[in-house]
Amino acid sequence: MHRFSLSLGVAAAALVASFAAAQAQSRIQVGVLECRGGSSTGFIVGSVSNLDCVFKSDGRPPGYYVATIRKIGLDLGATTASGLAWGVFAPTEQLGRGDLSGNYAGVQASAAVGVGVGANALVGGSANSFALQPLSLQGQTGLSAAAGLESMELRPAPGR
Repeated sequence: MHRFSLSLGVAAAALVASFAAAQAQSRIQVGVLECRGGSSTGFIVGSVSNLDCVFKSDGRPPGYYVATIRKIGLDLGATTASGLAWGVFAPTEQLGRGDLSGNYAGVQASAAVGVGVGANALVGGSANSFALQPLSLQGQTGLSAAAGLESMELRPAPGR
């Protein structure tokens, strides 16, 4: 079962990476968005997860965000923790505080038996000008399988 999980995750990552590469064209990488979240329970047709995120970019102070991720498609099981990292691609290097805020959409796939892998690629933000391309496979622990469409609402973290 563990090999099946890993194979499914790697295949999903390849599919997502091809989508992400197409979306990142004509944009430059301006930094990295790292998100971490707690437990999540998947329902047959989707799930909702809340994550704390930090945008890191050379020469800039970190930007803190809160993300709500909604998945639609197959999503079964439960995870105890998740960590995601995306390369952030924008049409320009000039970003202001909170500029990544907005709604994003894309494709997602993951699988876990104990420790699992997955990937997702999203496009959105202000005028759909940002592309979030997975830097590596998503890490998670639990027992789950998911594939489908994903949306993310990214907002500045309160009090930061």
